[in-house]
Amino acid sequence: MALFTLGINHHTAPLAVREQVAFHAEKLQQALADLTRANSVREAAILSTCNRTELYFATDNPDAAAAWLADYHRISRHEIDPYLYTFPEREAIRHAFRVASGLDSMVIGEPQILGQMKDAVRVAEEAGTLGTTLHKLFQRSFAVAKEVRTTTAIGANIVSMAAAGVHLAERIFERLSDQKILFIGAGEMIELCATHFAAQNPKEIVIANRTVERGSALAERFGGSAIRLDDIAGRLAEFDIVVSCTASPLPILGLGMVERAIKARRHRPIFMVDLAVPRDIEIEVGELDDVFLYTVDDLAQVVESGLESRQAAVVEAEAIITERVDGFLHWLQTRDTVPVIRSLRDSAERMRRHEMEHALKLLAKGEDPARVLDQLSHRLTNKFLHAPTQALNRADGDRGELQAVVSRLFHLHRDPHSDD
Repeated sequence: MALFTLGINHHTAPLAVREQVAFHAEKLQQALADLTRANSVREAAILSTCNRTELYFATDNPDAAAAWLADYHRISRHEIDPYLYTFPEREAIRHAFRVASGLDSMVIGEPQILGQMKDAVRVAEEAGTLGTTLHKLFQRSFAVAKEVRTTTAIGANIVSMAAAGVHLAERIFERLSDQKILFIGAGEMIELCATHFAAQNPKEIVIANRTVERGSALAERFGGSAIRLDDIAGRLAEFDIVVSCTASPLPILGLGMVERAIKARRHRPIFMVDLAVPRDIEIEVGELDDVFLYTVDDLAQVVESGLESRQAAVVEAEAIITERVDGFLHWLQTRDTVPVIRSLRDSAERMRRHEMEHALKLLAKGEDPARVLDQLSHRLTNKFLHAPTQALNRADGDRGELQAVVSRLFHLHRDPHSDD
């Protein structure tokens, strides 16, 4: 079984394509079980975020995983094949290290992806699909990410999606302190966005969430309040800024709902940020004159200005990753030799026990101990060297190669006095 990464991300596909292959958190364990049960995949983990959907897996048939991905989401292969990438062993390892370190993110160096990758590992562990190879890969990925962040400036002056949202909102409104903000969802991204917006001391913060208790717990941190998702329609007109990021498979804010809110606001503008994949806000909402709607792809344009200042750090980080990839490949290769080493040691141990039993019998008969020990050493030497000697004698076209291997294995040196 070889290691592979199969995926689609913001580099290869637009949001409209990415949202078709996104996985909902509550269905990940079942998806992993389905993938490993029916597609010759021994180990697997799925990383699904607003910017990427990636399968990390061990198999002899990587194309089966691509077929499974299309079947699972009920889309045809030809629709997603142009956007998919498949990385074999070395590139798969390098990709995992780069993702964990934030080098493959829309915002270079952003730390959120590391937490999302850890969540993916936890789900795979719970699903029972995280074997020795993937477990080691992800643990090394986390270690590399820590090394990159502590030894380079990759995370310095980071411009996050949340900070980009605040920056865009300040273009629409003169003062955010005069605005009322509605956050839809209560996950990590909403918490991050609420932290950034709360720093601007808005007039009011409200969290709308399916579970009011969770929404209330988050709202209390920012001096806000919480409502149910069902209450949004009746209160949407109150808010100047709406930031949404949920795991809903269907849009939460439809065109009709937003049109009614704009009418009730007498066409005062609403600034909206949709960070969800699939989208929480219907795409048609962005066509309304008094709505400023931004998606994760739109926010990417805002954060690109900070990329140049981080390029030196990226070069340093890439060098670290290259070195750590070589180290992980060495570990994989070492694992491949373990069965051979174990078999070799088992064979030698059987020879040793057999010769020890033979020597003990001779000693019990009263044989001279020195003679028995001498015989024991000769018999062991002959048995240990029988197989390699026989292989050398029978070698044909590969004799030179075999001789070189044996010389290296046994640390042999050519006798300078021997004939050529």
